[in-house]
Amino acid sequence: MNFNFSEEQNMLRSTVRSFVDKEIMPYIAEWDREGKFDPNIMTRLADLGLMGVCIPEEYGGSGMDYNALAIVCEELERGDTAFRTAVSVHTGLNSMTLLQWGTEEQKQKYLVPQAKGEKVGAYGLTEPGAGSDVASLQATAVKDGDYYILNGSKAWISLCDTADHFLVFAYTNKEKRHKGISAFIVERDWEGFDSKATKGKLGIRSGNTGEIFFDHVKVPQENLLGEEGEGFKIAMAALDNGRFTVAAGAVGQIRACLEASVDYARERETFGKPIGQHQLVQQMIANMKAGLEMSSLLVYRAGEMKNAGKRNTEETSMAKWQACDFANKSADDAVQVHGAYGYSDEYPVERYLRNSKAPVIYEGTREVHTIMQAGYALGYREDKPLNKMLPAWGGNRAKV
Repeated sequence: MNFNFSEEQNMLRSTVRSFVDKEIMPYIAEWDREGKFDPNIMTRLADLGLMGVCIPEEYGGSGMDYNALAIVCEELERGDTAFRTAVSVHTGLNSMTLLQWGTEEQKQKYLVPQAKGEKVGAYGLTEPGAGSDVASLQATAVKDGDYYILNGSKAWISLCDTADHFLVFAYTNKEKRHKGISAFIVERDWEGFDSKATKGKLGIRSGNTGEIFFDHVKVPQENLLGEEGEGFKIAMAALDNGRFTVAAGAVGQIRACLEASVDYARERETFGKPIGQHQLVQQMIANMKAGLEMSSLLVYRAGEMKNAGKRNTEETSMAKWQACDFANKSADDAVQVHGAYGYSDEYPVERYLRNSKAPVIYEGTREVHTIMQAGYALGYREDKPLNKMLPAWGGNRAKV
């Protein structure tokens, strides 16, 4: 085991951190207050080669390893969850799924422009009545000649108003339940497609989240991803990548909570000394540090398994569950460290607390991950290699 980051990875972290400090930090309080998503951030991330950081160069990406994606997500969430979410969805859920399951023609048409940041990808699985219970989805795709006619809607879709391409899951055969779900690549400008942003969210207010609608959308048969009936398997494989990025982002949020709390604890005084010298404040800060260290190890272990081309559903689930729980608790403690000021947007910790709630719900609730981990421990659950695995990283062994 090597727990050191490579020089290239350290340079990447420095680049993204500098970007966050200059391009996000000065404006995020206002964007959050106004519920404004700035799509220009995506353009500037593309200029830095970060929209396809782990996609092979032959498909328009930067060709770095999967832990490079974790570094990008960690540092972006230090700025705000909204921008990590954008990269999670675009790269983790969409582009990496195309890399794993797409035909060469699909990769050239959709993956290459996404990896370059010329187009933005999103992911459409969740519906108003289908979250953890994926088999309850209602969207349908009926074969009609050389097309599938897609009808239905999706809810809580990140980048709903800004993405160009969507991975959409729908029933092609409802009688088969999970085995009757198929995956499709859908373009925004096709007739019958519409979207609507969701307002009034608790957190991630500067992110674009909402619904997408399909009214007899004609999807060419060449836009079927994988085979008919493989949609559930593809969706779950995509979540292995999405959950990895969410966990990495949670590490960044823990770090942000720790940095803000340490700064405040050093400057704020009560009873004649800095509050950092009070033991119960120290306890909260120590817990943040412990959460940061443990979550980092879980995340980068999962990334190393991806680099090696190994199935990592169990390890990624553990990382997502624990890192997001630690982030939620760290944000709660950060508000407590700040006292009354933590309740005001004069300081960023109230935003961290609001933002930290969504990741313990989406891409597998903490309860779902708890059940998964119990299943692994009891021997009731076993992951077998997929017929199409995420490609191993082609460079040297990642140093994590």
